[in-house]
Amino acid sequence: MAVFTIELLTFRVFFSIVGVIGNTILILALIQNRLSRLKSFEVFLLGLAVSNLEEILIVDIYDIITLLDETESSISKWECRTMKFLTMFGEIASISFTVLISIFRYQKLRDADKNLPIFLDNIRSAWLVSVFCVFISLLISIPTYIVDLDGHMEKDNHNSSKCPPDFFQCHKGNCPLLSRLYKYIFILICNLLPVLIVTFTGCLIIKVLLGQRNKVIPAEIGGSQILARKKSKDKMHRSTVSVLSAMALFQASWTAYLVLQLAFDADDFYGYYEVEFCLAILYTAISPYVYGIGNNLFSFKTLFAKK
Repeated sequence: MAVFTIELLTFRVFFSIVGVIGNTILILALIQNRLSRLKSFEVFLLGLAVSNLEEILIVDIYDIITLLDETESSISKWECRTMKFLTMFGEIASISFTVLISIFRYQKLRDADKNLPIFLDNIRSAWLVSVFCVFISLLISIPTYIVDLDGHMEKDNHNSSKCPPDFFQCHKGNCPLLSRLYKYIFILICNLLPVLIVTFTGCLIIKVLLGQRNKVIPAEIGGSQILARKKSKDKMHRSTVSVLSAMALFQASWTAYLVLQLAFDADDFYGYYEVEFCLAILYTAISPYVYGIGNNLFSFKTLFAKK
């Protein structure tokens, strides 16, 4: 059992390092052309990368403080709640931007040949919606300062810390009603609903892609126009494949996370928190590479381009 825990801790460190590097590179690649030149999709990617990076760094700092707390008992209740708030904020913001990217890509792909105006394709609208996602994430995270944690702080066979890593840690025999209610509302709105939305939009994107395969380019279009359209279409197709891959990763990691939260308890097995962390951080750590490579943002030309 100890070996199992050590392996999971190794995965935690590995995912943290990979995630910090990937999201940092993605942020640098996006801001090379300055914020004023970003397109809507790039604004959403930037929001996702910043949210991912914030979540990973806060969780790492949180782990260090919790480890010190076990030896020095230095962390206060409000410091604990602040760390939980920041962790939850990064997690919800990451999920929100993923949903936003999936919806935007479907709308963009659906109307690619119609030249119809898309609300999210307007850069001001993109920034406005991004700010709204951040605001919603802050709003949903605020209850970490309100919900009573006393029921969480008592007996814990696997973690002697006064600041448990799982905000929803709630012993079966002693779980405050407000904590239990908030847990299931949170899981429903912030985990299950986004997974369903991403799954639905993913199916719609695949349907559009299959429909576009049968379209024929009109004969009256010149050769140069055909070449330019083909190049643009290939670029969009590669980007869409990366979005679909990231969406599949999102579905897999958060579905497994939901199963863990709903079917198991922290007392069921040793290493529960490590498993929970790996599932929650899987998408956060790997998605920047999927988006970056698929949209040609991780190339040396992009990263080291002169402003």
